Amino acid sequence: MVISQSIRTALIGAGPRGTSVLERLLANWSAARPAGARLHIDVIDPFPAGPGHVWQPGQSRLYLMNTQSFYPTLVPEDTGLAAPLAGTTFDRWRTVQQRSLLPELTNDERAELAVLGSGDFPSRAIYGRYLRSTVEELLAALPDGVTIEMHQATATAARRQPDGRFEVELDRGGLDGGEPDGDEPGGGEPDGGGILTVDSVVLALGHLASRLSPEQRELQAAAAQFGLRYLPPAVPADVDWSVIPAQEPVLVRGMGLNFFDVMGQLTEGRGGKFVEAGDALEYLPSGQEPIIFAASRRGTPYRSKATLAGYYPASVTLRYFTGKALQRFAAAGIVPAFDHDLWPLLHRDALWAYYTTLVRAQPDAVPDHAAFLKELDEALHPHAHSTGRWETDFNAVVGRHVHPASRLDLRGLAAPLSGRSFASRAELDAAVVEYLDDDARRSALGEDDPVKMAIGALHHGRAVLKSVVADGGITDESWVAGLRGWFESLVEGLASGPPALRAEQLAALARAGIVSFVGPDPKFGVARGKRAFTAASPWVRGGAAEAHTLVEALAPANRVALNESPLLEQLLADGLVRPRTMMTVEGTPVQSSGLDVQPHPYRPVAANGEVTDRMYVLGLQLSATQWGTAIAAEAAQRAGPVYPSGQRTLRDADEIARAILGLPPNASSAPVA
Repeated sequence: MVISQSIRTALIGAGPRGTSVLERLLANWSAARPAGARLHIDVIDPFPAGPGHVWQPGQSRLYLMNTQSFYPTLVPEDTGLAAPLAGTTFDRWRTVQQRSLLPELTNDERAELAVLGSGDFPSRAIYGRYLRSTVEELLAALPDGVTIEMHQATATAARRQPDGRFEVELDRGGLDGGEPDGDEPGGGEPDGGGILTVDSVVLALGHLASRLSPEQRELQAAAAQFGLRYLPPAVPADVDWSVIPAQEPVLVRGMGLNFFDVMGQLTEGRGGKFVEAGDALEYLPSGQEPIIFAASRRGTPYRSKATLAGYYPASVTLRYFTGKALQRFAAAGIVPAFDHDLWPLLHRDALWAYYTTLVRAQPDAVPDHAAFLKELDEALHPHAHSTGRWETDFNAVVGRHVHPASRLDLRGLAAPLSGRSFASRAELDAAVVEYLDDDARRSALGEDDPVKMAIGALHHGRAVLKSVVADGGITDESWVAGLRGWFESLVEGLASGPPALRAEQLAALARAGIVSFVGPDPKFGVARGKRAFTAASPWVRGGAAEAHTLVEALAPANRVALNESPLLEQLLADGLVRPRTMMTVEGTPVQSSGLDVQPHPYRPVAANGEVTDRMYVLGLQLSATQWGTAIAAEAAQRAGPVYPSGQRTLRDADEIARAILGLPPNASSAPVA
């Protein structure tokens, strides 16, 4: 193919994914060296390019990333792709700054970088500075023929024109992206308004505001009626935490990753301090903290990450959920089902990782190591595609060799309070603190803890699974009922947790009386006579927790049909895009969370079933085609396996860039199972 003499494209969304498309456009343009051709790129986002909304450099440094410094990258390291013109991985950028700091770095950024190690968890703010720095490097290395215009504005519509191009409507809308337009690299326009006519559009929209659920709307209405405070799901950095009074109770719903952001702002963010006290942390209050009542369906937070040298445990290697085993399905013409075909293989790997670690790290738990491992290997050996009676055989082997207290209950790991009831909240609090202390202890053991290595096998398997299930790789029925129905919740609660420090801090706050817990399966409501929110667990006696403030420590729902984006609402109304519909095992159609798209590259399917050409989708709105879209691109690790899913987003960006430029697909960008 020959690059057109004049190309104009709009990147809507300038966070990491939009910036990845920008980087790939420049790299592929430079590699093609089209003589005399022109490429103009309009970058549209109310927030500065690079960090976008979530990774703003000015946010609190108490907000940590959920991955260590060695993990993320904005720039691909695939030698089969066009070479980057600028930029590097976050970890390399970090080490460069430690040798020669950028002059524009703030004192806080300099202080963090001075002590930040490869295995540490960076603040989101410093990652945002890396993203911004990468954009600046790209703009300084523009190849001939390329111009870029930054529009610090909101795209409110993208309307298809008779000639196939798009008119993109921009609106400033009173939004403050954090910096004046004049500071935006590459220049900006004063009013951020107007209409752009472009040849193609990239939807890299990232996290979007979402309509509240019926229950949330009722709670919000009650807050307005009774003078209460209701803080709906939001990006934590957007919330004014100062509105929550000191010394008063506050209900916090959700104990996932956003919970720890709330916890940090209401404790350390108000002057409290954590100090070492023997083998545990102690919290010294400032007196400005509220009393936090924490609630979630499990009743406990996510399990914390193990202390490892790399992203995946080196002592765990997948034996059953392997490429060779998965290729058998394709060879047999089978579209695998998650529960029947995939989970039994991954389940075996988790069990093998647990029991082999148990034998190695706790040899007294199994009297006859050799006999046990031989019988275990035979019991777990997959026979063709059938689940057969392997679980029965496995349980018999474990029953003969392993003491009941040392056996693994994998599902139970994610619900440690399941089957228990509590006579008081104090009894519940003690149980949760015991769980947190135990989990932090296991994290510190790292590769020597059997539980963390079982979770490590799931972590390995999740990376493989992302490639297997993408683009219709499993049946719709098992996507709805298995993958998203139960497994996603299980693996997130086990393998997507915070740094172990957070578990230690939460235990310290509970011991200090700053945090108390509501219990599993909480029900929220309003005590109208008391003009207060309430939360109570059916498994905890002693009455409901009450507060005048309720915080939803949840991210806005990632569902395109529930979004509050004017652009997506317009595209849905005009029929240029549609949500993907899947069929349950009963034959009932279910509207999924993401857009219906046609690969590759990903283009939205219109309401009439036709593909909307020259419009491309990247990131979170692919959640009905790809699984795990919220996780950043993975830098190449020094050791251990390299999973294709690690840089899938960057290959998707490369595919989009080459399609915009009229270049043939790159073989290295092809999806890998």
